[in-house]
Amino acid sequence: MVKDGGTAHVQMKMNSLSDQEIIAHLYRASHAGVEIDIIVRGICCLRTGIKDVSDNITVHSIVGRFLEHSRIYIFDFNGEQTVFLSSADMMTRNLNRRVELLFPVKQSDLRDRVLAIYDIMWTDNVKTRVLAADNTYKRVSRGGKPANESQAVFVADAEKKVAFAQARAEQNKLSSLQSAGERQPETPDQSDSANPDGSDA
Repeated sequence: MVKDGGTAHVQMKMNSLSDQEIIAHLYRASHAGVEIDIIVRGICCLRTGIKDVSDNITVHSIVGRFLEHSRIYIFDFNGEQTVFLSSADMMTRNLNRRVELLFPVKQSDLRDRVLAIYDIMWTDNVKTRVLAADNTYKRVSRGGKPANESQAVFVADAEKKVAFAQARAEQNKLSSLQSAGERQPETPDQSDSANPDGSDA
């Protein structure tokens, strides 16, 4: 159980969630008071809204222009946060019959970047559908907030970075040309260098 005054928050992003043991662990964690937010693009065999079982679990599904494959697992217990990236979905075939990777993100700027990516996806209010207790997906309510389509945000960010990199490369190219021009030696007068004594050859 989550101790009095303690906090526990789990955030997960994957393509599919179907492994029964993982789902059972999530149910037990929810029953113990852990807040669980899950983004599942496709198959989800977990049920939300079951009293005393999955009350603390919220599931979002985002299906947009791109078929993305990121898997993010974030665990925060009493402010001690660990962030993982993985190749594996929470499916039996991934966990039992394949060789997969799961690794911690320890570098602070990279960890912050992963957390920001998850937050942008979780707050998507354009493509997000929320899994209801009746096992149907319903559009998320914007509540008067500006539109936030996560994939559009990522595209705009990528385009901005590409434009910046291209501008910097062009500036570096101009600087190199200018430096080369400044270093270029003067060409001697051909009429003076034709013959040392000044006569025609």
